[in-house]
Amino acid sequence: MDILKTQTIEHYAKLLRTPTFNQYPDIIRQLEHDKSYEDFLIALMKSELDSRQESTRRRKVKAAKFPYMKTLDEFDCTRLEHIDQSLIHELASCDFVAKNQNIIMIGNPGTGKTHLSIALGIKACMQGFNVKFFTAANLSNELIEAQDNHRLMKLEKQIARADLLIIDELSYLTFNRHQSELLFKVVADRSERKSVIVSTNLKFSDWTSMFENQAMVTALIDRLTFRSHVLNMNSEHPYRAELAAQTDV
Repeated sequence: MDILKTQTIEHYAKLLRTPTFNQYPDIIRQLEHDKSYEDFLIALMKSELDSRQESTRRRKVKAAKFPYMKTLDEFDCTRLEHIDQSLIHELASCDFVAKNQNIIMIGNPGTGKTHLSIALGIKACMQGFNVKFFTAANLSNELIEAQDNHRLMKLEKQIARADLLIIDELSYLTFNRHQSELLFKVVADRSERKSVIVSTNLKFSDWTSMFENQAMVTALIDRLTFRSHVLNMNSEHPYRAELAAQTDV
């Protein structure tokens, strides 16, 4: 094919926003000789669709704002002392997101709660769900800052659009009444509508140490645990502690 035709195809591909159409020589080479023009068109359109879906998945992962990337392949399920590995595989299907269910991970530090939260979040992104990741401290700070700058409603709407909200490290800080109310509203607004993953070092009976209003704590736990999977991730041999011990040797 001459240069003019090649440039014309590139021009039309740009106008139609179908960049993979420029890869038609590769598709032609991959097709068997007895394939029809229709087969070529189908292969070309499938290539474009696959490219768009991959771009969408990358955008969703970026928009989730994970602190770093972690996958389930890197997660050692054999270290879980109180959870059947089949449950982790079930959660990896992200059916819990489709059903608007929650996951509460409770365990001592270094047992993989953040890793598993991120890995499930990435799985959800790969399946087309919108995900948002926050530490509890960052979420609280962003809510307070948004309210001070008169854009709280905008932030709440952004969070509400997420099919899966991940709140990590709900255990390290004490929240005042105002912070508690803002966090509670975010969770309450999602009840039976969208999914939440929460990771914490504290058992439910100790959540009163984080929030001033005990009645609110009861209501928060009630909403989070309704239609949820509660994972006991406590371990006598946390991974990070073992890794640190090996490093010191």
